[in-house]
Amino acid sequence: MPEGLENVFLGVTVFVGVLIAVFWLAIVIWAYRDMRSRSRDPVAQLLVALLVILLNAPGLLIYMLLRPRETLLQAYERSLEEEALLQEIEDKPICPGCSQRVKPDWQACPQCHHRLKKMCRHCGYLLELPWNICPRCATSQVSYTSDGALATASRHVKPAEPAPIDAKWVASQELE
Repeated sequence: MPEGLENVFLGVTVFVGVLIAVFWLAIVIWAYRDMRSRSRDPVAQLLVALLVILLNAPGLLIYMLLRPRETLLQAYERSLEEEALLQEIEDKPICPGCSQRVKPDWQACPQCHHRLKKMCRHCGYLLELPWNICPRCATSQVSYTSDGALATASRHVKPAEPAPIDAKWVASQELE
C-alpha cells in the first residue's frame, strides 16, 4: 500500500475512533443526567453511568428499559395538580339552593337569597343552620314563641298544619 494511502487510512481510522469515543462519552453523560433527573439516589445514578460505560449501547438499551417512567419534575407537577384538584373540591362551599360558589363567611347567597348561616344571639359568631348551641360561647340558640312553642327558623317553607281528624274515623275507633 502506498504511504499516502496509509496516511489517509490512518486519518480516517483516527477520526472514526474519536467519533466513537465522543459518542460513547455522550451517551454515558446523557444516561447519568437522565437518571439524575429521575432519581435522587446517587448510588443509582452511579450504577447507571457504570452500566453504560462498561456495556456501551447495550447498557444504554438496558437502562432505557429499566428507568423510572417520570422525572422528578413530572412527579412534582403531577402531585401539585392533584393537590390543586383536591383543594378545589374540598375548600369551595356551594349554595344548596342554586349551586353557586359562596364564601364561608356569608350568611345568605347573593344569587338566590338562600340562607346559609345564622349568627349567634350572644357573641355574633356565624353558626351552621342546624346548630342549636354556639361552639364559641355555649349559648343555646333554641328560641320559643310567645305561646311556648318551639320557633323554627327554617330556610324552607314552614311545615303545614296537620289535617283535622275525620269524624268518621273517630267514630269507627270508638266502636272497637
